[in-house]
Amino acid sequence: MRQRLKRRVVGGLCSGSASQGGPRGEPGTAGVYTMAVRLAARRLWAAHAAAGSGPPVSCRRWSGASADTVYDVVVSGGGLVGAAMACALGYDTHFCDKKILLLEAGPKKVLEKLPETYSNRVSSISPGSATLLSSFGAWAHICNMRYRAFRRMQVWDACSEALIMFDKDNLDDMGYIVENDIIMHALTKQLEAVSDRVTVLYKSKAVGYTWPCPFPMADSSPWVHITLGDGSTFQTKLLIGADGHNSGVRQAAGIQNVSWNYDQSAVVATLHLSEATENNVAWQRFLPSGPIALLPLSDTLSSLVWSTSHTRATELVRMDEEKFVDAINSAFVSINLYIKGAQQMWSDAHHTDFIDTAGSVLQYAVAFLKPAKVSARQLPPSVARVDIKSRVLFPLGLGHAAEYVRPRLALIGDAAHRVHPLAGQGVNMGFGDISSLVHHLSTAAFNGKDLGSMSHLTSYETDRQRHNTALLVATDLLKRLFSTSTTPLVLLRTWGLQATNAVAPLKEQIMAFASK
Repeated sequence: MRQRLKRRVVGGLCSGSASQGGPRGEPGTAGVYTMAVRLAARRLWAAHAAAGSGPPVSCRRWSGASADTVYDVVVSGGGLVGAAMACALGYDTHFCDKKILLLEAGPKKVLEKLPETYSNRVSSISPGSATLLSSFGAWAHICNMRYRAFRRMQVWDACSEALIMFDKDNLDDMGYIVENDIIMHALTKQLEAVSDRVTVLYKSKAVGYTWPCPFPMADSSPWVHITLGDGSTFQTKLLIGADGHNSGVRQAAGIQNVSWNYDQSAVVATLHLSEATENNVAWQRFLPSGPIALLPLSDTLSSLVWSTSHTRATELVRMDEEKFVDAINSAFVSINLYIKGAQQMWSDAHHTDFIDTAGSVLQYAVAFLKPAKVSARQLPPSVARVDIKSRVLFPLGLGHAAEYVRPRLALIGDAAHRVHPLAGQGVNMGFGDISSLVHHLSTAAFNGKDLGSMSHLTSYETDRQRHNTALLVATDLLKRLFSTSTTPLVLLRTWGLQATNAVAPLKEQIMAFASK
């Protein structure tokens, strides 16, 4: 029975204004659902591990110095998610007597003053993520620097008249667009304030891990042993992997990562608008080649995220500024925008009469059966120019770790999951991991339990895999559904968008899920 159960080793808010494992290439849609099977198998292993079987990875006797420093928690990876994890633990009242170490391979980033130009790397921060950042003081720094709230989101299809408008009756903030450098600066300031609890080692990368043996021996250690590139060593009761989608921690633990690359790259840039506007709407249009999004930064600036084919992305980055700006404006309202009377009308460059007629029939039927206030469709702002050298591209893909935890190990952020940017949930998923893991670790610390025990790590995994898997599957299906101009699929998504837009409770549920 033991052999059958054993797994194989498979590798206070402001108001305002390339992965290891998995097949190469992009598999069929059915591949996404294999993750559910893996998660079910994971539950069997978790029960077995809780019974004392230990991690299903190789271990060896530790030959290092017995006087190595022992930390309660080591966070490997000092990006947005890793730094936020260290901050959250450092400010937790039940961790006041714990030793925490943050390892960051790069140098310390210092933002001496707020630059006049905006960074091209921004994140959409949900209200839930803002609450997390506020819990340890980082959000106050962000509010004192700069950010942009958006109170409405308009999503529409280039192949039909279908549209969905997300907003709130009281016009509360739906989210915030913040430059990554500013978030990082806020986290660094807060880490400096708890330097007595949290040690940060910059330019330090782990090159080796020794896992504790499942059956303790006289000359073995119960902790995880870590070796850095400079040869220094130390031990930890809990290792948290926050080292990105090519996670060395995940690979060293032998945790399988279900992953594939999409046939798309994302082009990001900082854009100057033709005229100043209130600019509190996030825009996203689904083109047959991929979604294009315009995110507000200020009254006159917006951030571009354009997901398209690798070839087209390369062309967009290399073309001259005037052609690039024309391409953006065309992608949002098309070159065939025309004037009827005194109003600008939407282009039907990608439309067919059949799709438009079928969409109109459903729209009229819904309006007849369920009369309701419908948000007026708006035109996105026109783009005038692009910041010099702000155009870059990066490849897109999906990834999901079959396991988030092992004894004395937890994965968070991109080390555990990688998602398409169309939902704007990448960093929010990581911050959600932090909220959940800190909650379980804080409870364990309060009760005097071993931080590396599977008893509470498994609770974290169950909590987050339930949320993250649903979001990954939904995002992957949306990417595939909208990356085609095939008539039956266009009709399906047209009706789906119209029906969703007409059912207010459903839209509220979607917004509530995304705001966590």
